Amino acid sequence: MTDWHHSTTDYWNTKSVMVTGGAGFLGSHLVDELERRGDNVDVFVPRSDEYDLREKTDIQRALRDSNPDIVLHLAATVGGIGANRENPGRYFYENAVMGIELLEQARQFGVEKFTILGTICSYPKHTPIPFSEDDLYEGYPEETNAPYGIAKKALLTQSRAYRKQYDFNSIYLMPVNLYGPRDNFDLETSHVIPAIIRKCVEARERGADSITAWGTGKPTREFLYVKDAADGILTATERYDESEPINLGSGMEISIRDLVETIADTTGFEGDIEWDTSKPDGQPRRRLDTSRARQRFNWTATTDFEDGLKRTVEWYEQHREAILND
Repeated sequence: MTDWHHSTTDYWNTKSVMVTGGAGFLGSHLVDELERRGDNVDVFVPRSDEYDLREKTDIQRALRDSNPDIVLHLAATVGGIGANRENPGRYFYENAVMGIELLEQARQFGVEKFTILGTICSYPKHTPIPFSEDDLYEGYPEETNAPYGIAKKALLTQSRAYRKQYDFNSIYLMPVNLYGPRDNFDLETSHVIPAIIRKCVEARERGADSITAWGTGKPTREFLYVKDAADGILTATERYDESEPINLGSGMEISIRDLVETIADTTGFEGDIEWDTSKPDGQPRRRLDTSRARQRFNWTATTDFEDGLKRTVEWYEQHREAILND
């Protein structure tokens, strides 16, 4: 049973909020949740065809056009393991330059609160389980995601520095792997859950004997339902005013092998799962310590994983034709 604990405060009423990445997967759910929470909340989403957030002048124009009280910075150049391996330079540069310049221009513009979305890819490759925010600087990230992870981690250093020097109120949140309706189902760039859902549904319809999954299936991951993530981000923005990083997760841990088998069951695919062990596994284990979010702003995820997975599969089945023709 899902019981999203929507805010009862009037924090968002009459606020102007700029959401970078607001047209993306997480961003679209965040905008929906913002509009549910606030009477007369003015939401501005700078679209990439109008504002190139890698360019200082475009960032300045977006701030002038929206005059935001709050900036929620979700925009990122991002993809799965394959995409990270092929674009390490681009992923480093674009994420770093976009975030660093946006934070600086927001400070100069007088924005009152800035929420930065970091990434779990910033954690060291061999972080003790569960990942505690205190371990963030204890080693180098997993190599395939390191350029992206380090670019995002630079914004945490910037956030702390700006609070210390300028008393600028920015917070830094690290959501674990997200899943849910409206995810990216493009096999070239998608993450594991949408990729396997698509493979299973297509194999079921073709009557195929098997699907192929990457790696050994041994690594573990934690997943957070996208609506829970939107709830956590807005709750943190309302209630949290420190630059210490905060994990946003569900606290669950599942092996990739069990995950793929669960998706096969949920989609009704009855064939074999073949593992391509020439492909990388990525980080060996991921599970977050989510106690800081609970302690600092009384937030926990509420969606049961299998419920969330069913909703995601249902959404994909309903929207498949539009996705494939896009």
